[in-house]
Amino acid sequence: MTRSAPEFSIVIVNFNGGDFIQQALASLAAQTRQDFEVILVDNASTDGSMDALDTSGLPSFKLMAEHVNHGFAAANNMAARQAEGRWLICLNPDATARPDWLEKIAEGQQRHPDVRMFASAQFDKVEPTRLDGVGDAYLIFGIPWRGGFGRRASELPGEGECFSPCGAGAVFDRHLFLAHGGFDESFFCFCEDVDLGFRLRLAGETCVFLPEAIIDHVGGGLSGRVSDFATYHGARNRVWTYAKNMPAPLFWLTLPGHILLSAYILLRGVMTGRVRQTWRGMRDGVLGLPALQLREQNSPPRKVSLWALARAMAWNPVRMSQRKPHVREFQKP
Repeated sequence: MTRSAPEFSIVIVNFNGGDFIQQALASLAAQTRQDFEVILVDNASTDGSMDALDTSGLPSFKLMAEHVNHGFAAANNMAARQAEGRWLICLNPDATARPDWLEKIAEGQQRHPDVRMFASAQFDKVEPTRLDGVGDAYLIFGIPWRGGFGRRASELPGEGECFSPCGAGAVFDRHLFLAHGGFDESFFCFCEDVDLGFRLRLAGETCVFLPEAIIDHVGGGLSGRVSDFATYHGARNRVWTYAKNMPAPLFWLTLPGHILLSAYILLRGVMTGRVRQTWRGMRDGVLGLPALQLREQNSPPRKVSLWALARAMAWNPVRMSQRKPHVREFQKP
């Protein structure tokens, strides 16, 4: 008997994830929908987190045990090429899904049949009265942030359009994901979700935030919320996302504001003890632009108007500094 292809391919990328991995798998085993496969990519963990995993409750499970750390971006791309589902879903190893997570995603897909990119609602697993994210937001001056991060759970917005999905619980049409090259592997990790969302925006796609499709996320459970690693890669990849994707008219119009806000971020780094990592990230981001631009010369042409792209972004730096949600009423493509 031929096995039918799953509707969803859920990808988890692990690197020394400890007990988080089993918790994530257990939450998937408890889903009200079982038409999915799980692909777990282990990036050469050394903490024993892959030992004695219980996958018995999963409808389909595949382990990709790697001998090197490919990073979050490349590992997801590797799994996407092996996946069989129509929909590709990224789930962070330090996240657990509510039992009806997939069911609510499917209902959202039925309400928006022309949409091929969705964002989950993320609650703080340690402090459930706080949000962990409501999709990624993007300031027009080139600064992304996780909408709603750390805000009160009562501020959860309704269903609507956000700029792009956060990689902790992102949903993509798998063929669309692959057609656009997946995540940019040079990013390694951090901002690769915003970068892909930006590229899909340029291609005319939109993203819908689904407030009832909920995951609980530790947030930085593996890399640390304010680690040197996270600070450096976040600063570098923020520069790359802005420089490689912002169309020239908007780039030159917003560049003074980007420089000013970058200076503010550096100053904040001085006050928080992160200035060295922030400066190194920004510096390496600028130095890496020639190779990045060379690679992007063959990118597909932009299909969205400058005005439609600008409307998808936030314009108020105060909203960004306070990490407020940026979800607006859904506009049909």
